[in-house]
Amino acid sequence: MKKHLRPLLPRRLLAAAVPAALLLAACGGSDDGLPQLSPATPATLLACTDLVTKISFPNTTITAATQVTAGTLTVAGQPVPEHCRVTGRMFDRVGPIDGAKYAIGFEMRLPKNWNGRFFHQGNGGIDGSVGTATGAVNGGGGLTNALNMGFAVISSDAGHAGSMGPSFGIDPQARLDYGYQAVAKLTPMAKSAIQTAYGKGPDRSYFGGCSNGGRHSMVAAARAADQYDGFLVGNPGFRLPLAAIANIAGAQAYNTLASTPGDITTGFTQAERQLVSKAVLGKCDALDGSTDGLVQDTTACQAAFDLNRDVPTCTAGRDGSCLSPAQKTSIAKLFSGATTSTGAKVYASFPFDAGLGTTGWASWKFSESLNRDSGAVAFIWQVPPTTDSLAAFNGPNFSLTSNIDTLVSKVNATNATYTEAAMSFMTPPNPSNLSALKNRGAKMMLYHGTNDPIFSSDDTTTWYENLRAANNGNASTFARFYRVPGMNHCSGGPATDQFDMLTPLVNWVEKGQVPDSVVASVRGPGNAAAVNADVPATWSASRTRPLCSYPLVARYNGSGDIESAASFSCR
Repeated sequence: MKKHLRPLLPRRLLAAAVPAALLLAACGGSDDGLPQLSPATPATLLACTDLVTKISFPNTTITAATQVTAGTLTVAGQPVPEHCRVTGRMFDRVGPIDGAKYAIGFEMRLPKNWNGRFFHQGNGGIDGSVGTATGAVNGGGGLTNALNMGFAVISSDAGHAGSMGPSFGIDPQARLDYGYQAVAKLTPMAKSAIQTAYGKGPDRSYFGGCSNGGRHSMVAAARAADQYDGFLVGNPGFRLPLAAIANIAGAQAYNTLASTPGDITTGFTQAERQLVSKAVLGKCDALDGSTDGLVQDTTACQAAFDLNRDVPTCTAGRDGSCLSPAQKTSIAKLFSGATTSTGAKVYASFPFDAGLGTTGWASWKFSESLNRDSGAVAFIWQVPPTTDSLAAFNGPNFSLTSNIDTLVSKVNATNATYTEAAMSFMTPPNPSNLSALKNRGAKMMLYHGTNDPIFSSDDTTTWYENLRAANNGNASTFARFYRVPGMNHCSGGPATDQFDMLTPLVNWVEKGQVPDSVVASVRGPGNAAAVNADVPATWSASRTRPLCSYPLVARYNGSGDIESAASFSCR
């Protein structure tokens, strides 16, 4: 559809907003025949407090510019160097339907000692909050951040206030800003502000985030490949409306299985989930050559494990040591992928992994399915949106009584008021065609936890396989995908969930250093601000593992310290 292909901003606005010196051009070449982008060069902040009057851009109000001394801001216990915090908003307006005030709120953090790079921070959930613009290098955070590394970072609320909850979806423009247009409006403004602050624009620009932030990054890769050089994509909900509907379908299934009416957590109890996790480990843990509590070979595991065969079947009551026949049938269908009444898959399958017993997995399946997904589908994505007020809306009732076929139809629908369907404004257009990104030398790195309960790593795997197929079987020259064994949604789970993906992305973009693997570590004592409670006590607090570029798998070399990444190879 043509509306998928329209540029982020009118060309005349982009041309006016971004001087020719800021347009990122490739120089030289690489061994794979693709352009090799040159490295960024540093600069020093020229001014801070007077940026409140010096920064000038159409439809933009700068509300403050404040000097932040070194150590005032800390991230995971690490002091952040001296920088300037600039706050503002763009495109103030009043919604024609709800009469609410809207604007794209943002903050930029500009380091005194700048590395010449710009990082656009994609935030999670339904946005609505201007998160601290630090630029996480992975979903769990903790190790370092883009601001600490010298990047100029922007964060935004994507065009609506968090106090509105999902009701901002009543406004058609707010839907589009949340989907992709806020990024389009913020990007040239941010680059212009950087030009004013440093006397030069960014040499290299990066986009990153996890969850909905990963979706933002994937959408930007498809819509703004000319504006960014590197894309860091974590646990992406790039088909977010369908993932939410699939989660609602799961809530309905668990409600049917519930042993306590009205409490869907009793449809698949923690003891039962831990039972399944242990059975998965029993069949799959050693597939990578080591018995270490991690399922490294996710693909092989799905063939090796069978829920019906490998988990005991209850012959009497449920006591946590077995699953009933009805549970096995229903849960197996959910992991295969929720379907419509005609058997069409709503979203994607989910891999069986070893972290089903965690609270993070349970919260998405049993709580968010009733409270978060319901509001997002009802107000933001379906056409027409619900006529309920936010105060009158009953999320659990919506989730447990809605017809799945109808919900799928409504997130693909349009009308005279809502002219772009959710599956258009929320998803990357032509997701398997990243030729614009590829041909100019830009790069993409994606990671996804295999135990993510809301956005399936199977969905990202299928996306990457389609990308490979569209590039003669090889997309690794410009896009790399890393599955994170055991990791929950962006962090947590029995996993090595701490890793820096930004440094290797920069080295790939600017130096041509191919990131075949990335070393990840456990959030053990001393490794980050908080300990990952999902990590088994038998693991070393300093455990490391290589995250391998798909389809390679981290396999034990046969000797060496089982807690060290050096004892594993990507094969």
